[in-house]
Order: sequence, then structure tokens, then C-alpha cells
Amino acid sequence: MALVCALVFVFLCRNFIFTPVKVVGQSMQPTYENQDRVIVSKIGHIKHFDTIVFHSPIEKEDYIKRVIGLPDDTIEIQDDTLYINGQKYEEPYLKQNKSQLLPNQRLTENIKIKVPKDHIFVLGDNRQNSMDSRQIGCISKDAVIGKAIFRFHPFMENYE
Repeated sequence: MALVCALVFVFLCRNFIFTPVKVVGQSMQPTYENQDRVIVSKIGHIKHFDTIVFHSPIEKEDYIKRVIGLPDDTIEIQDDTLYINGQKYEEPYLKQNKSQLLPNQRLTENIKIKVPKDHIFVLGDNRQNSMDSRQIGCISKDAVIGKAIFRFHPFMENYE
């Protein structure tokens, strides 16, 4: 009986509260590396700059990206500077990738977009090597699996 209860508990937790996910690819470097493993929370609200996992609208894969825009936001990137609804935001998670650029080179092309209702705009931290909302469009909130909350392999204390 204890084994059955434990199995039911694990099933409920994994399907409704959290799930482990393996990062595939380099689109989130240096925040996440290929083959990192993270715990994704399926509960709670998504906000700007959260890292989420969602079902890709173009492949039978799950992607991990950073939330830049929420429904009805106007997102603008001009000369590698992010503006959300006209307000400038710093993106410290891009610092390492920016330091590797050549003079006059940019991580992100200039864009301006209004995020539709019930959708979010996501970008990879490795902007030059990321399949994200710039190519696949805004992501339906229904496609979101959850928010990455904890890296468990390899464990790093300065998780972002």
C-alpha cells in the first residue's frame, strides 16, 4: 500500500507540480549549457525574464528560453538595448556573450513587436544561435510547460 501511495504521489507531482527537463542545444548559453538538467515548476505565474520551457510550435521538441514580453507588451530592441513598453531594461545575462563581439557587431537585430493576447515573446540568451520568437513567433501561453527553477545537474550555486 505504501508503494502505491508513493507512486501516486510521484505521478501527481510530476504531472501537475514539477518535472525534470534536459537542456538540448546552445541557445541559452552561458545561463544553461547543452545537457544541463533543470527542474521545471508547473505552478505559479510567469513574469519578465523568467526562463521557461515550452512545446515548440514547429518541432516535436521542448525549448527553453527567456521571457522578454508578456501579453500586450510592446518589445523593442534597438542597438542591443531592450525596451519593454518604452522602458529601458538591462540584460545582465547577456554580458558574457556581448564581451565576445567584434566592434560594431550586435547580439540582436533591431526589432519592434506587440505581443498578442495570450502569448509571450521569448529569446535565447545566446541570441546569435537561438531559434526563438524572432523566427517562430510569439508562443501561446498554452504551450508553456513551466518555469525553470533549479538546475540539478551540474549543480551551480550562482543559478540565474
